[in-house]
Amino acid sequence: MLRLSLVSLVLVASACRTTAPPPSDEYAAEMRHQHDGETPAASGATADAAALDVTSEEVSYATVGGQAVTGTLVRPRGAADGLPGLIVVHEWWGLNDNVRQMAARYAAEGYAVLAVDLYGGEAAETPDAAMALMQAAFGAPDQTRDNLRQAHAFLAGRGAPRVGVLGWCFGGNQALNAALTLPTEVDATVIFYGGNPPSDPAPLRALQMPVLGLYGGADTSIPQPAVGAFEAALTEAGVEHEVHVYPGAGHAFANPSGQSYEPAAAEDAWARATAFLAANLK
Repeated sequence: MLRLSLVSLVLVASACRTTAPPPSDEYAAEMRHQHDGETPAASGATADAAALDVTSEEVSYATVGGQAVTGTLVRPRGAADGLPGLIVVHEWWGLNDNVRQMAARYAAEGYAVLAVDLYGGEAAETPDAAMALMQAAFGAPDQTRDNLRQAHAFLAGRGAPRVGVLGWCFGGNQALNAALTLPTEVDATVIFYGGNPPSDPAPLRALQMPVLGLYGGADTSIPQPAVGAFEAALTEAGVEHEVHVYPGAGHAFANPSGQSYEPAAAEDAWARATAFLAANLK
């Protein structure tokens, strides 16, 4: 089991920018353990996405390290610019078709959804490959923050009056990273079991948006004391928030990919996330 001392994320606030050093190799190994034996097959989270009345296109939304970054923009069919925006950050497998289908589900709720790519155009087919891609992304924090910053600018440039961010697993960690990078620009943050939740309230005081955290009670990669410490830090920092834990649910219970999907917990989390986004973005 990963001990709390190894999942503490050191965050330093500076001029509205918070830097987060890469998590330890032991954290990455624990993520590898959580996904042992899995493949990035579509889970129940994506089952009905194909029937949604949305349009999807690949767009170049950023230039990072001199390279163009391509993501997937999904909107309700026939919708013009000016919808509220939502940045969707992929799980540890990368931006694959399962994540694109989840983006479509959120777009059908009335958002311009940009599914971003933090892996440089790669997506994993095995846990070992996913771990390597995740570690590479954590090892380039400046580029990751720049990617997320430009994703927000892309949606704002399309007329989005408010922009939220949501992610699963690795993406949940990066959803909070986006919020800390843009503490006054992001309007709502949804964290599905993002690892390394900070226990220090100091960097969180910059956040001007509400935060929704959704965690599995049986997720050994994010021990319950760590979740409780994160919630306490949000409270002390004065951040509006809701943290919900699903007893018995493991890591990745709502992932669009993989074999850890747990329908009851995932469906309740979907209802909470969509209600939270509607209240804060619409």
